[in-house]
Amino acid sequence: MTPDFLVTHSGGFHADEVMSSVILTKLFPAAQIVRTRAAEWIAPAADRIIYDVGGAYDAEARIFDHHQRGAPRREDDQPYSSFGLVWKHYGRDYLTASGIAAEHLDAIHAKFDTTFVLPVDLVDNGALDVSSAGVLVGLTLPALIETLKPVFDETDPEAELRGFMGALGIARSFVEANIARSAAKLRAEALVHQAIVAAGESRILELPMGMPFRPAVIKAGADHLLFVVNPRDKDWSLTGIRKADEGFELRADLPVAWAGLTNGDLEEASGVPGAVFCHNGRFIAAAKTREAILAMAEIAVREALASAA
Repeated sequence: MTPDFLVTHSGGFHADEVMSSVILTKLFPAAQIVRTRAAEWIAPAADRIIYDVGGAYDAEARIFDHHQRGAPRREDDQPYSSFGLVWKHYGRDYLTASGIAAEHLDAIHAKFDTTFVLPVDLVDNGALDVSSAGVLVGLTLPALIETLKPVFDETDPEAELRGFMGALGIARSFVEANIARSAAKLRAEALVHQAIVAAGESRILELPMGMPFRPAVIKAGADHLLFVVNPRDKDWSLTGIRKADEGFELRADLPVAWAGLTNGDLEEASGVPGAVFCHNGRFIAAAKTREAILAMAEIAVREALASAA
């Protein structure tokens, strides 16, 4: 039965019930959010979903709390907050409602749970100390959500609700953007895989547009690839491929002689008409045309192979 009410606790709000509300309001846009601790509201009923309050976890009764003794935990024994419980039971429906392709549902559901939901769960349960973020502690998502609470001497009785609804809108933007980015990476992976097949044994991977490429290159085991070219706005770019997820070391750098040069100076140094830019860090260059960028890529490959020999 479609709920008429989404019930969570009143008073100060935290990231877990705000994020839960993002998921539930997407699925049940006509339902009214009720923030209360009144016993008659936090008791399960057919017309409501209750979360982060009520002292019970019962998916069939649609109550998702985690503050009680014997609170639910993941298979790896990490604790759930209301967000994790709501995501567990409603996450796939949320992704479907967001237009995620069926073949990507499981992958995105699992990734979002691990990278976005779990950290919120751990912080809410005190299992993760946000102080480990160091100087960025005040910029963690749970901390930022809590800055939207009304100040201690706010007397307007509607201030808490306004703060909660404001936090809900901001949280919604982060959830939607995170999921959209994950979906885009999976779409990119398919395009990059096609390009890898087309490239064959070439050291140069040509893509139809700028997109995330490294995960697909690693997944395909395309260790022979050294550079990526693609159109970019009004020109073309030539990019190196990082060796690891962390750090900036590349499989191959662009030629030393190109570093920091632009336009005529770069044309002279490279011998390629239409060369317009090379970063001083030698990880990206640009040219006016596809022909020019491919010529630069071929030179970069030759120099990289020669230096490795």
